[in-house]
Amino acid sequence: MRADRFPLRITARFYLAAAVPLCAAILTADLLAGAATTAQDKPDRPPWAQKSKSGSAEKSQPAQPDEEQDSAPQRGRIRVSVNLVNVLVSVLDEHNRPAPDLPRESFQLFEEGVEQKIDVFEPETQLPLDLALMIDASLSAHKEIAFEEEAAAHFIRQVLRKSDRLSVFAVDENITQLAAFSDDVASLQAAVHRMPAGSGTSIYDAILLGSTTLGRRGEDRRRVIILVTDAGETTSRADFDAARKEAVRSGSLLYTIVIRPVKNESGRNTAGEHALETITDTMGGAMFFPDSVTELDSIFDRINRELRTQYRLAYYPTPRGPANSYRQIEVKVTGNYQVRHRKSYLTGTQ
Repeated sequence: MRADRFPLRITARFYLAAAVPLCAAILTADLLAGAATTAQDKPDRPPWAQKSKSGSAEKSQPAQPDEEQDSAPQRGRIRVSVNLVNVLVSVLDEHNRPAPDLPRESFQLFEEGVEQKIDVFEPETQLPLDLALMIDASLSAHKEIAFEEEAAAHFIRQVLRKSDRLSVFAVDENITQLAAFSDDVASLQAAVHRMPAGSGTSIYDAILLGSTTLGRRGEDRRRVIILVTDAGETTSRADFDAARKEAVRSGSLLYTIVIRPVKNESGRNTAGEHALETITDTMGGAMFFPDSVTELDSIFDRINRELRTQYRLAYYPTPRGPANSYRQIEVKVTGNYQVRHRKSYLTGTQ
């Protein structure tokens, strides 16, 4: 079956049903008629988030039926915990191995330099994963594609657990979704093995689209982008700032594996690497630079172990920041550890 291809769409569709309280019956009418009248609910679907130039109902991500059925209770949970800020934290020892079983007392959390009360602490969080696996299919990266496909297929089999979902994307001059979010290992592996050969590389588009797609998923889930690329940005419609902003907005983690076709810096796109390093650090993930594609299996293993040993911290910001503003986060851990987490978040409307 031919994979759906679609251009970057910087369009967010939010369908928030705002319940309107029942209006009080008019007193004079109540006295005259002896019966109360009530105003009917009028759900409001604001268009403020819809930037599409056409009325097309095209969807860049096929929706899952069970997720559509669960959307109403998820929206309810968002309203209840709208001010709660979640921070996923990876703690590694001096050998870059996950450091599990640390107590709450080992952690300090700051927003804009002000220490916050940690209201939720989960070692080895069991929040399910939504993963966007994005593989560079451009000609510059395609000579190693067979190794990348095998390693990615192994990772899919290894990482997916109950309630986790994964989607496969090809990255070239366009972003192509080869498999919708699912836990069907066989179909996801098959999608990985049918990577098309493209020409350009749209890394910023990939990060923006991946972040937007994950941002539409359920709130009570971890959002992760895994990008395998040669870092040679050439054809994106979005720029660095747009990609980073959407990444911060979605709260996704980014793990970037850079396959360098040329080891010498003078012969490769180091600007693309530096941009990816900045975005990855902001999102709280990690960068990997294998010397050979044969190291991909071990790198995917490291990512899997890290995802399974993450700490989840959550807090209610005090004081709350202004609406639609970036807030800086810092997590400190007692001891000689390397700590990774997202560095900022974007406040909502108030």
